[in-house]
Amino acid sequence: MNDDQLLRYSRQIMLPEIDVQGQLRLADATVLILGVGGLGSSASIYLVAAGVGHLILVDFDTVDLSNLQRQIVHRTKDIGRLKVESAHDNLLALNPDTRLTLIDHALADDELRQQAQAADVVIDASDNFKTRFAVNEACVKTKTPLVSGAAIRFEAQISVFDASNAASPCYRCLYGKDATVDQSCTANGVMSPLLGIVGSVQATEAMKLIMGIGTTLQGRLLLLDVLNMEWHSAKLPKDPLCPVCGNAGNSEKLTASTQATDA
Repeated sequence: MNDDQLLRYSRQIMLPEIDVQGQLRLADATVLILGVGGLGSSASIYLVAAGVGHLILVDFDTVDLSNLQRQIVHRTKDIGRLKVESAHDNLLALNPDTRLTLIDHALADDELRQQAQAADVVIDASDNFKTRFAVNEACVKTKTPLVSGAAIRFEAQISVFDASNAASPCYRCLYGKDATVDQSCTANGVMSPLLGIVGSVQATEAMKLIMGIGTTLQGRLLLLDVLNMEWHSAKLPKDPLCPVCGNAGNSEKLTASTQATDA
């Protein structure tokens, strides 16, 4: 690292758990972010600010005025632009050392698996089960750690799924075959800072995975109710009958493609 980088990340490097070696791991890491909406905005901002070297941003939606209440990586002047392009400009303005790869179309099947394979960590910042299930299956197949988050109204949940650990549940273990109805922010509303909180936690978990520090949310589901400002943590066991990671893992094939998000 040069002198400017040492100064930029000095408050982080001074933490003994991170130090220079942890900062170098961040600089060498690639994070795939599915969705540059509310969750992806705050997650990407903090990952870029913290010095993650390469982000792959996936979203084919454009910036709308109604997005700006919560999708803080975009600006009023960006209305009508592709979200990945808007995010690219604003993230590079924050940290020009970051390398950004932009994907402005849906990822499906082999391409989704290839992008998951290329990443050290995947952040699911999407807003529908179809996408989440597809991303989860890709991460299970490639054994890439997945940081999942979801938020609606005043409530949110976050967890980490790591198929490289045989004991880790996957996202499908949480819902099984019962997830049939999506609830979106567009239809139900969401409090603006809630997306920032969840995206920041997702960024934190991704950084911990990259640096190999602390205890992640693997095997736990973190629940947040901001209306009453209550946090709860629930154990999330692996489902031996899960159609993706359990004994029936190869019995069901998901062909869903990733969708644009409006979280």
